[in-house]
Amino acid sequence: MVSRDTAARRRISAAVAMALTLGGCTPGDHRGQGGDPPSRPPTAPSQSASSGPLAGCPASGVRIRSTGGDAAMGLRALGVELVNCGDRPYRLNGYPVLHVFDEQHEPIMLRVVNGAKEITSGFDQPPRQVTLDPGERATAVVLWRNLVTDSTVVATNGEFLTVAPAAGQPAEEVDPDGPIDLGNTGRIGVSAWKKADPSTPVPSRPAPPPAPSAVPSSVSPPDSRL
Repeated sequence: MVSRDTAARRRISAAVAMALTLGGCTPGDHRGQGGDPPSRPPTAPSQSASSGPLAGCPASGVRIRSTGGDAAMGLRALGVELVNCGDRPYRLNGYPVLHVFDEQHEPIMLRVVNGAKEITSGFDQPPRQVTLDPGERATAVVLWRNLVTDSTVVATNGEFLTVAPAAGQPAEEVDPDGPIDLGNTGRIGVSAWKKADPSTPVPSRPAPPPAPSAVPSSVSPPDSRL
């Protein structure tokens, strides 16, 4: 005959075992059973946010990049391109706004010459109203000289360049295709925005600066008898 104490101990042991069994169940063991709602699958990214013609276009509706640089006898020329990647016309009338920074991303104080007339000729056409439809582009040229005229002034080298479509507009960092070696001139030039011909392929480098129209007096013409 089982004593009352033994029966009580058995009842306690059975209760503890049942509690451990129930406690070992996790929500995942009975999800979707007993009235629990099934878990929802992860939501896929919206196609409108990750694809389409405007994917990756800045809020300004335009994208700016460089098209490569060229150097000749100390004159540097860097092509800049602005593309209307938005869904509405974009208007330009003026010059790109430039800022040059050193390797620590500190701004370099320079004088920006609109038209580059003090630096070289052939880029001083006045600005005109430009309207770019979606997909169209405008171009400009940034110019400077690697020139040292005063040995007491430290030459300046810029490492980073930002370009804005106009004053007060967001700027984008563009690849300067090498150091912006300004010497000690303290200036940089830029031509006005010009609408690119749709049939013209995107250049990898800007057109070289125009050659002098006359032969320098210090150079003798070739002898025709040779």
